[in-house]
Amino acid sequence: MKILLATYWSIPHLGGVWNYMVQLREKLETLGHQVDLLGYDEDNTSVYIVNENRKIERSKLLPLLTANLDKETYPEIYANQLVKYTEFQRYIYELSAAYFGLEKYDVIHTQDVIATTAIDRVRPTHVPLVATLHGSVAHSIRHQLDTIHQSDTAFMAKIYFDELERLGATAGDVTIVANHWLKNCLIDEFQVPANQINVLHYGFDTKKFIEQSKKKINIIRPKDKKVILYSGRLVDLKGVQHLITALSLIKKNRSDWVCWIVGSGNFQPSLIAQSIQLGLDDDILFFGKSSDVPALIAMADIVVLPSLLENQPLTIIEAQIAGKAVVVSDTGGLPEMVQDGVTGLVAPAGNAKSLATKIHMLLADEQLLSRLGHTAKTWGMAHWSIDRGVRDLLTLYHVATEKRRKADHHG
Repeated sequence: MKILLATYWSIPHLGGVWNYMVQLREKLETLGHQVDLLGYDEDNTSVYIVNENRKIERSKLLPLLTANLDKETYPEIYANQLVKYTEFQRYIYELSAAYFGLEKYDVIHTQDVIATTAIDRVRPTHVPLVATLHGSVAHSIRHQLDTIHQSDTAFMAKIYFDELERLGATAGDVTIVANHWLKNCLIDEFQVPANQINVLHYGFDTKKFIEQSKKKINIIRPKDKKVILYSGRLVDLKGVQHLITALSLIKKNRSDWVCWIVGSGNFQPSLIAQSIQLGLDDDILFFGKSSDVPALIAMADIVVLPSLLENQPLTIIEAQIAGKAVVVSDTGGLPEMVQDGVTGLVAPAGNAKSLATKIHMLLADEQLLSRLGHTAKTWGMAHWSIDRGVRDLLTLYHVATEKRRKADHHG
């Protein structure tokens, strides 16, 4: 098959969606399929097919859109800046996809609600569309409207993104989510029919990760201290600010640890300032964006993900494969990945005191640390099999193809 993996988000980027797309492409190609990758570039200024380096500049389409989406005719677009930006970016993505040509694909597999709504409008009627949703855009936006995107018209943005969520979850022939948390959100909040949604766990290339984790890097573990690691974007929703507060509480009782924070994002300056203010500048190291995450996880003792909203994060999958004890918050799909006291520890989201207690338990109990890590690895190696994940995905490709064939025939 000729398959297009498409996302509205910029690629490549730090995060699970890009890793999923790359691993899926590699596995599909070993099975004899041809795969293209479509998305915005890292600066969000062009839409391109990554593997062919075919690119359309945003600046070339913007005058056309501005002329056709004028403020007098479409005042609702201009009423909120976030809505305006998203609408223009969505149309640019849609026009670019149409220009590249979609008729040659046997399946288009989108990775978010925005790409799904855009491509559904321009795909040829015979081409099946499968959508994997890696989280809830509407839920993320709601949080941002209370923090970084506050405005008098925030309610309009909420309505807009809620509708975008519903459209994106229903536009494909098949919709895939990674857990029952997101499935229930879509059904209960966004009126998505239950028979539209399939729960399918991501496949993960465990063999490749284990090979990468053995890479020699220029980082030396401190002697006589355990390494606590966070890996991910440094944004408000990841809850790293609560981890830093928790570490300040732990330091009152023990100092036999260091914390490595791996990743980048607009919250980084604030997090660095917080760690200095709490007297943790010698205890917390900020690594920035790194290509050595597997090796860093292998060197760690405890992996912490204190997110305020989360779907199915790659960091926890990697930590489990590496046999590490994890501490996660009780939000989103995390409780479906980590069984409290069995494959890790779970703390209430946003509760720094509880998070400190859980981390302290692992620092104080070597047997618990070892047992949780061992159980997590046993479970993870079986659960995250990429062979099984891709096999199940190909089955859904065929389901979507058959649905599209019938719809095209009756149409």
